Parts: sequence; structure tokens; C-alpha cells
Amino acid sequence: MTIQAGEARADTAHSIDPAPTQLSATRGGEKQGLAERVALGLFIAVPFAALLAAVPVAWGWGLGWTDVAIAGAMYFLTCHGITVGYHRYFTHGAFKANRTLRVALAIAGSLAIEGPLVRWVADHRKHHRYSDKDGDPHSPWRYGETVPALLKGLWWAHMGWLFDEEQTPQLKYAPDLVRDPAIRAVSRLFWLWTTLSMLVPPLVGGLVTLSWQGALSAFFWGSLVRVALLHHVTWSINSICHAVGAHPFRSRDRSGNVWWLAVLSCGESWHNLHHADPTSARHGVLRGQVDSSARLIRWFELAGWARDVRWPDAQRIAARRAA
Repeated sequence: MTIQAGEARADTAHSIDPAPTQLSATRGGEKQGLAERVALGLFIAVPFAALLAAVPVAWGWGLGWTDVAIAGAMYFLTCHGITVGYHRYFTHGAFKANRTLRVALAIAGSLAIEGPLVRWVADHRKHHRYSDKDGDPHSPWRYGETVPALLKGLWWAHMGWLFDEEQTPQLKYAPDLVRDPAIRAVSRLFWLWTTLSMLVPPLVGGLVTLSWQGALSAFFWGSLVRVALLHHVTWSINSICHAVGAHPFRSRDRSGNVWWLAVLSCGESWHNLHHADPTSARHGVLRGQVDSSARLIRWFELAGWARDVRWPDAQRIAARRAA
């Protein structure tokens, strides 16, 4: 099976191994073992518990500006690491990046703790190939269209699919990344980026406040709450944005635009346009549609770090309009 034209555009400016010695760029290969599922469950459950506790904690103890600044900075750094790096660049080739930016985007996306880069890309390319059809890793329509089936499907699309023992073949769906030594190394060091992502907030909070209490508070808000919020916003693109939303553009699936997720998703919730034009560097193409990821790509382009950006022009947008 080959990836559809335009869904993956390899950047030929970096070194590529002609024949990788392993079939995947993540430890453990193509099967998800019990230990990995247990670890995954903990990384979902613990931050989510902190997210549920966030409101009473803020009400009872207060929320300091230091915590807001640390959590906000980490949230949008890692969110754009996913949206600009993992998604628009590595998965869809919406632009080309110089080597420094390429590695920086790989690490920034890894700090979001949404899985190793190559696995994430392989899953998403498979999703686009079979979007909302048999073979889609996370369609909310997996079990049917009745209300009980859709509720079950929404759970599956949101997070249930993460525990599927069968993993997407990485060499099949992301051969360009598996064969890249630098990207393969970043992907295999996912444990390191996870550790850094969790420890940087309390380190900064402790140094700024010169107290253990400041470190603990920053860990709660900047690590646990931040990770949980970003996870559920990202997963909502898989679940909510494939179940509801506006459909101003023609696509082969049920992807919709959900405006109230736009800011927190860094522009990813303009999902209908994305599935109508997967390689577009901008998802929010209509008036008033906030897309911070597209703005960041534009800054990279102006700085000379990104080139060959696939910006949608008026003719391209009009061609994809729904009747």
C-alpha cells in the first residue's frame, strides 16, 4: 500500500539511511505490550485527575501568575510542536524546513507526550488514507450511526484507540522518517522528552519562587494540568471534529470545523478544510478563523527557516468549496 500523493512530502535536504536495520523507529516494534499499555494508562489517568482537581485547587489555594505563565508557555510550545511539527510538517509536508528547525519541531512535538514522532505520523497518515472508513485508527463512526454506537465510537476515537494492541506499521506509512537517522533517534528518545516535559515546569517554578512550594505548584499546573488539557484538546480533533461541526468544504469524510476549539487547538479544529486540502499550511482559511499554527509557519518562512510553504490561494480554496 502506498501513501496518497501529497500526504507525505519528504524533505530531501537531510541525510537518509538507504536501508534501516529496524522496521520501526520506536522501542517495542509494532505490537503494544502490557507494560506500554499500563504506562500509557498512568500518563492519561494521573494528569486527568489533576485536570479534574484544577478548579477546586484554584478556588481554594489560588492560581499565581507564575503558574499561569509557566503552564501557558509550556502548553503553546508543545501544542505548536504537535500542530506545526508532528502534523503539518512531518505528516503532510506543508512546508520544508532547514535541519535545525526540523529537529527542533521534532523535539517540541515530543514534549507534548502524545507518543513518539514516527508512530504519531504513521497513525495520522493511515487515518487520512481511510478517514471515517474501515481501517481508520480512530473514527467515531466505527460502530455505526445510532446514538449508542456513536457514543461508543466517540470514546474509541477520543482515547480508546490508544490502547489497541495492533500498531500502525511505521515502515509502511512513514518510511521517510524511519530512514532518517536524526528523526529516528528523536523518536526512540521519547522517554527523555517525556521526562524533560514533566520536570522543566517545577524546575522553573522553583527557581523563580526560590521555594519547594513554587516547584510543586508549577508541577501541578505546568506539568500535570497542561499535559491533560493538551491531550484532550488533541484527542477532541479525532472525536468531536469528526462527529459535529460546519462543512463549508468538500471532503471524503465527516470532518467538521469546530470554532470553540480553535484557540486551544492552535488552529487544528478548522478540520473540514484540513481534510479537504491535507497539505495546506493554513487550516483556518475563512474570515475570522484564528490559526496560530499558520502564523508561526509564516514567521519561520520570513526568518528563512522554512521554504516552499503550501499556502492556499483564493482559487485553491474556491475549488474545494462545498456546493
